[in-house]
Amino acid sequence: MSGDDATKQMQVQLPPEVQRGVYANQFIVSHTREEFVVDCVFGSAPAAVVNARIIVSPHNARQLMHTLAENIRHYEARFGHIAEHTPEEQAPENTPLM
Repeated sequence: MSGDDATKQMQVQLPPEVQRGVYANQFIVSHTREEFVVDCVFGSAPAAVVNARIIVSPHNARQLMHTLAENIRHYEARFGHIAEHTPEEQAPENTPLM
């Protein structure tokens, strides 16, 4: 790869229908040999719904994991430690734990 290729930047467009995003308070992650699937879930039993699905290669799943870890480190350096909750603390009563 030449030096010029290393300095190129990708221009990313964010369509208006994607700009507002979706909120998820639970995630269901599964995988096959070829891909990882992340279902973003909003709500609680009995009315939870998958409102977005992300499908990525194993390589990109690993990149996402590292990017999230790095961003959490930056967040905690700025705002303080993010407390971890036990599954019982997170889930409303009678909600199946994932």
